Amino acid sequence: MTATDDAPISWPPAIPPAPTYLDDRLKHWAAATPDAEAMTYLGRTWTWAQWYDRVQRAAGGLRDLGVARGDVVSFLDKNHPACVEVSLAAGSIGAANAIINWRSAGDEIDYAVNDSGAKVLFVGTELMPTIEEIRDRLPHVERIITVTPEGDEGDEYEQFLADATPVDDGPDVLEDDVCLIMYSSGTTGRPKGIQLTHRNMVAHTVNAHDGWGFDPGDKSMVAMPLFHVGGSSYVLFGIHDGVPSVMTREADGASLAGAILAGANRTFLVPAVLAQVLHSGEDAIKLFSHLKTYTYGAAPMPPPLLRAAMAAWPDTDFIQVYGLTEVGGVATHLMPEDHRTAAAEGHPERLLSAGKPIPGVEVRIVDPALLTDLPTGEHGEIWLRTDQLMKGFLNKPEATAEVITDDGWFRTGDMGHIDADGYVYVSDRLKDMIITGGENVYSPEVERVLSEHPAVLEVAVIGVPDEKWGEAVKAVVALEEGTEASEVELIEWCRERLAHFKAPKSIDIIPALPRNPTGKILKRSLRAPYWEGQQRQV
Repeated sequence: MTATDDAPISWPPAIPPAPTYLDDRLKHWAAATPDAEAMTYLGRTWTWAQWYDRVQRAAGGLRDLGVARGDVVSFLDKNHPACVEVSLAAGSIGAANAIINWRSAGDEIDYAVNDSGAKVLFVGTELMPTIEEIRDRLPHVERIITVTPEGDEGDEYEQFLADATPVDDGPDVLEDDVCLIMYSSGTTGRPKGIQLTHRNMVAHTVNAHDGWGFDPGDKSMVAMPLFHVGGSSYVLFGIHDGVPSVMTREADGASLAGAILAGANRTFLVPAVLAQVLHSGEDAIKLFSHLKTYTYGAAPMPPPLLRAAMAAWPDTDFIQVYGLTEVGGVATHLMPEDHRTAAAEGHPERLLSAGKPIPGVEVRIVDPALLTDLPTGEHGEIWLRTDQLMKGFLNKPEATAEVITDDGWFRTGDMGHIDADGYVYVSDRLKDMIITGGENVYSPEVERVLSEHPAVLEVAVIGVPDEKWGEAVKAVVALEEGTEASEVELIEWCRERLAHFKAPKSIDIIPALPRNPTGKILKRSLRAPYWEGQQRQV
């Protein structure tokens, strides 16, 4: 299917009504510019009218399967427009899509699908072997529908759409109904389902869009994984503005290059991608110079890498963003003019900042022990208040109460300060989250797996600097007396039980872990040698 070129598309298009629900802008563009290109993926292209029809059919198909307001469906695959379609369709009838990290191990998928209570599970054919292994452990799942990358003959999802009758939005859907559930590691070492509502996602799309937009002929490249808030939130930007999106199945070099050659010129990616491109030779650097906007975040950007990228692509607008899944994505941004003028105006340190709060987001720096506001420049916990803030953690009211105050402030667990000019600096974390290549790894989750090895007496997992990924997962273990285990053996043990990005890249085996007088392991002491001299601690 291809977009037609019968009529020129005027620009800028008429300003559409402010959206209320996740699918409002898709519905608008399907009526206003029905034949314009909306989404391209692996050689297939859909117009706005065609794409909206698919969403309406998905909604009708879900209703036929008994999915109703308050229910949950789940999606497990690499990037695929079907995931976005299911999210929009489920939201339109008051249900939610729980998007599962396709890199997860079987036990992790088992936990997330069961925790979400999903009635219908959409699965990429590549991942069906994992689901077949755990099928008997998914009692809530009433129907599994497979999805192929190319939509070939026999694709169950395409047949699911073809058999369905399109339906309009449910009349009883509310702004505060949950439409997305994103899984992120939690304090127990098990993932937490972050419930995001229509109000949250619409507010994020509008607020985070501040300061930049699209020009005639622009295309948005959606390359971040959709199980990550940076993918499922970012894809809404193109839908919001009515410009075409080019989605890649993965964020590998060949796929990104193909998207740029297809006209994509604005994107959001993790810093590790910049490093890969800069080390790929002149042809790759020249190709990526076609990007008008490179928004980066979800992991630390090493200052030398940022300076090299800005030198390589002087005409590209760089935007840094800081945020969390719990607030739908972005909370602060460092805009292109800040990148360009930081050194010229005598503020090179601003390239280390996360910029200023986006509209609709309030920021405080709070003493984490006394819970009192700290003066400008002092280091404390970053608190946020915004309409973007999640409804709460699924099935975990106590965990929700720990991070959301009675007056609506969200305790991020991130430490930092705000300077006199209002720039936010994120330095380290209260919670032991490791961000590696844009993926969140919570140390108790890895520690739980390592502690199950028969030779491991005690373990601490930390994040250490990594030039490519920002941080790498490292474990420090002490072994049971009289036992033996090698670094290779322990890493392989983790890889068999966790997604590979969560498994330690290195393991130190020492006689005993350092502890304070109360017996608590001193992770800060373990981290210190690796982070000494680093400009950022996160």
